[in-house]
Amino acid sequence: MSAYGHHMEQEYSAQSLSSREVSERASSYEMESGFYMSSFATTIFIASLVTVGLLFTTLLIALTVMLQSCESKSRGIVEAQKGSYDSNYCHLFSLHMELNNFEADQFPSVCRVVALQYIKEGQYARDLNSTMWMVEDYFGSITPQHEGDVVLMDVDDILSSDPQYSNVSMHRYDHYSCSDCVEEAKHLKHMLILRLYMKLHANGWPLILLSRKPETHRNTSVEYLVTAGFTAWSSLILSRSEAELHMDSSDYFSRRRATMQREGFRIMSIISSHMDALRGPLVGKRIFKLPNPLYHNLEHQIEDIHTPK
Repeated sequence: MSAYGHHMEQEYSAQSLSSREVSERASSYEMESGFYMSSFATTIFIASLVTVGLLFTTLLIALTVMLQSCESKSRGIVEAQKGSYDSNYCHLFSLHMELNNFEADQFPSVCRVVALQYIKEGQYARDLNSTMWMVEDYFGSITPQHEGDVVLMDVDDILSSDPQYSNVSMHRYDHYSCSDCVEEAKHLKHMLILRLYMKLHANGWPLILLSRKPETHRNTSVEYLVTAGFTAWSSLILSRSEAELHMDSSDYFSRRRATMQREGFRIMSIISSHMDALRGPLVGKRIFKLPNPLYHNLEHQIEDIHTPK
């Protein structure tokens, strides 16, 4: 090979080596620049990771709370359905209890609480007000047409408030946190019945009062009724005599109504919270059943709950 060719070969080799070095440096630069991050970018990257972690944590907490809420709602629905079932069952049972003159000890234990809740939650007051409105609305549209037209009113709901007839201490209801609400219910019933009584009397309706109290309590019953504001009634019918003690109270009241009819009276209406006064013949043109929470039938049962067996 000539000297010129040898020189050209060396120069070409040098250029190739130089190009290779430049390429390697460029490649090295690209690789290094691909992983290089400034401190600011690093800070942003770390902050982003922390933010994403917080979002996931928040999402997990939210899902947990939602699941617990759904579980609580489901439990509440089940409890509400059970409470509704107890209430409906006890309402039906109390109706049959009145229709068949069941004794108080036949009232299911679960219904003792329901009966007091009926008062405590205000439903008894609403039912009583609504019923009184219906009675007043009816008598607001009619007047006595004959001399013998009368209205029969059951006053045992009033006489039961007399301490002589009520042997219940209000502390028996403390177990249910309802001693005050029972007293309030009694007071409301007393005031509404008295208001109705006075309206009927003012409109010229002769009033015959019914009671299951024995005849021997006539004087004390009259005294209490007058003190409570019930005056100027036409007659007060007390319980049957000793010869009639074997009679069912419903049959007894039916017999007394038949006697009144023979005497020339025409019964226009009967107002009572007890079914025995509303059953049978000759009950008049319109009967009104006042709501009855049955708490007066639960008194000795509530006492039995706290009595050791």
